Amino acid sequence: MQKPLIAALLAGAFFSLDATAADLIQVYQQALANDAVYASARASELAGRERIPQGKSALYPVIGATGAITRNSGDSSPFNTGQTVTLPNGTTQLIGDSSASYTQKQYVISLTQPLFRWDRWQTYEQSKLAQAISEAQFAQAQQDLITRVAQAYFDVLAAQDTLESTRSQKSAVTEQLASAKRNFEVGTQTITDTHEAQAAYDLVIAQEFAASADLENKRSALLAIIGGDAVALAPLRTGVALASPEPAAIEPWLSAAQSQNYGVTVSELSLESAKRDIARNRAGHLPTLDLVASNSRTLTNGQLTGTSGRLTGNAVGVQLNVPIFSGFAVTSRVRESIALEDKARNDLESTRRNAVLGVRQAYLGVNSGLAQVKALEAAEISSQSALDSNKLGYQVGVRINIDVLNAQRQLFSTQTDLSRARYNTIMSGLRLKAAAGSLKEADLLPVNALLVR
Repeated sequence: MQKPLIAALLAGAFFSLDATAADLIQVYQQALANDAVYASARASELAGRERIPQGKSALYPVIGATGAITRNSGDSSPFNTGQTVTLPNGTTQLIGDSSASYTQKQYVISLTQPLFRWDRWQTYEQSKLAQAISEAQFAQAQQDLITRVAQAYFDVLAAQDTLESTRSQKSAVTEQLASAKRNFEVGTQTITDTHEAQAAYDLVIAQEFAASADLENKRSALLAIIGGDAVALAPLRTGVALASPEPAAIEPWLSAAQSQNYGVTVSELSLESAKRDIARNRAGHLPTLDLVASNSRTLTNGQLTGTSGRLTGNAVGVQLNVPIFSGFAVTSRVRESIALEDKARNDLESTRRNAVLGVRQAYLGVNSGLAQVKALEAAEISSQSALDSNKLGYQVGVRINIDVLNAQRQLFSTQTDLSRARYNTIMSGLRLKAAAGSLKEADLLPVNALLVR
């Protein structure tokens, strides 16, 4: 994460909004600190940074030290006096008594430096790919966090809009029901009008319960990402204008998806790692060559003659190991790695197709969403005019109660659809950038500017 950018986002978030309502940037900052999925991806990326040091370690020399202390005791009585024996240090000694006990201390320092081990070199190359994979996966997790937070944020706003629309409709239906009852009592309307208004009222009550439950579910989903307590969210500004995707043509987006999409990047790196795995397994047929060196020291203290001895040795050389037969294990592992490489190649193709599909769907979602928003804005004006006309007609007796109820229902439904169309269009724009591999934290700033400040 770029700390200056985070600081700027935080500053803009806390100084631009009322303290009682959190905007998208503030919610995103909470998710950065509290989301368990993102924290897991970050820890995985930190672990992936250790792959290269681990892979490189197999190419470095191995130095070790060993030590041993041995106490030997025996009886030399079977030997004749004047007979000699050879001590562990290589010297001969005359036996002068029946005691033959001694203590031996041995110290060895050894070094092994690989000179030619093709499998270890391929493992080192794979470690570079493994670290790159973990970095790409973390970048993907960052994009996923942005889209998850934005989706959960706008899901809550959409649920709030639905609940508010339902309550407004309940208020209007309540007023219409009361009017129908009054008119029936004075004999200007039939009982049918009352029953229709009552049915509409009962239906909107059920819809209110459902909308309230849905809002709680959406809030819970958001809290699962950001943690903490529920907070009020800044709503979208009324009559906000949404921007078209830039560039406007789909071809640059498709090209970016096939080269910059993080899922594609991971698959490409996985394929290269699978190729390295074939070479690593084939190295089981190749000889290995190591440089070996050692320094040893042996100290002997005994009572054979009451003397002591010391033996020091140094050795330097090369060690060649030529594999001849391993029970066809190497051949089997090679065949396995070839099959896995074919799998990785097909996974890459599938990922590319899915990235292209994601771009096409998101691009279509943005453009169709913009058109839908424009149409629904016109429909909202028409629905409001129709409702006003039906109310006036109801007052003068040329419209019946059901006409007003239907006009009210149409207006509230259009308003709800309009708000959802705006949210979906914004999300399609974010998903389009994510599919192209270009979604960044900074892309939340223009979205955040669309909220009420």
